Amino acid sequence: MRWDIFCKVIDNFGDIGVCWRLACDLAERGEQVRLWVDDASALAWMAPGGHANVQVLPWHTLPDGTWQMPPEVHNAPWPDVLIEAFGCEPPGEWLASLPREPQGTPPVWLNLEYLSAEDYVERSHRLPSPVWHGPGAGLRKVFFYPGFTARTGGLLREPGLIEACDAWQANAEGMLQWLSQLPWQSGKPRAHARRVSLFCYAPSPVGPLLQAWADMATPLDVLLTPGQATQAALAWASTPEGQAALGLGTMQLVPLATALPQPDFDRLLWSCDLNVVRGEDSAVRALWAGRPHLWDIYRQDDGVHADKLAAFEQRWMANWPAALQEAVHHVQAALNGLDHRTGERQSVAAALHWLMGPEGWPQWQAHQRASRQALATQQDLCTQLLAFVTSAR
Repeated sequence: MRWDIFCKVIDNFGDIGVCWRLACDLAERGEQVRLWVDDASALAWMAPGGHANVQVLPWHTLPDGTWQMPPEVHNAPWPDVLIEAFGCEPPGEWLASLPREPQGTPPVWLNLEYLSAEDYVERSHRLPSPVWHGPGAGLRKVFFYPGFTARTGGLLREPGLIEACDAWQANAEGMLQWLSQLPWQSGKPRAHARRVSLFCYAPSPVGPLLQAWADMATPLDVLLTPGQATQAALAWASTPEGQAALGLGTMQLVPLATALPQPDFDRLLWSCDLNVVRGEDSAVRALWAGRPHLWDIYRQDDGVHADKLAAFEQRWMANWPAALQEAVHHVQAALNGLDHRTGERQSVAAALHWLMGPEGWPQWQAHQRASRQALATQQDLCTQLLAFVTSAR
């Protein structure tokens, strides 16, 4: 089938990250995919080699508000499937030109929504929405929700991903050798140290986490992704507290010089003992890595991100011991600037020390792995999309 995916890059590249993974997953399964994107610049580092079966097309709007159609698609066949990623509203001219019944067969139009673990996702998944007005009048849109339960659209998970991850993690020497060859700005990961990846938003208060890690007796390398995470960590390192903590010598900050392509970013997560990730795309990849992780969720002005984080914690940690749940929740709340909701039960340092100590660490590793295995029994997003579209046509 022919698929058109429309994507607008809002900020932080999460939108195009998800859309590119979906496009490649579909293409690997034999589908014909065109990715329409208003700013494809991030693909230069995210996917430098592109994909032979994914055509990236510019989505340009002229100053008068009309859409500029690329010449190469003027006589191309209509798509069988139209995916509107995250409510990005495809060009009106494009929608108006699509075939309608009974004269022709319209594409299956799907609005691929943002990821959430909240209850409304199950109620809203696959809900149809006939379009009565505007350029899309006469078509029908269906809301497709990724999620964490069998009554949702699932998560992106390419065939063989779990097996590839497990095989990678079984080769400790190979992981370290691969890590040493990455473009580090300064320093390199040490063989005897625990590894933490840090990929966070700029406003995130990472100082308490870094301070707690520096105070641990176990050697620890914090591998910093370029941009906001490196800036936040180095800002902390320049303070008197940070300088004193780094002077202890057990923790080192290891910044990457350049951003990694998606496959290498996945391997970075596989190679770390703890992953601090942000947004949607990297959070899902951290789940599949099967290692302990902390989620710096995308902040929203109305504060609903707090409810989204709480809903995720309730589902992901449903079968975990209470003490483990509380410690992870406490640290995650602090990372997201929500620690005012946790009360004064324990400090971030105390929670992290327990989580990464002899009592908490084995529990965290085991339950993270178990939650991953349970999630992997559900059908992935791409498989569900293909099944739905096949039944809808």
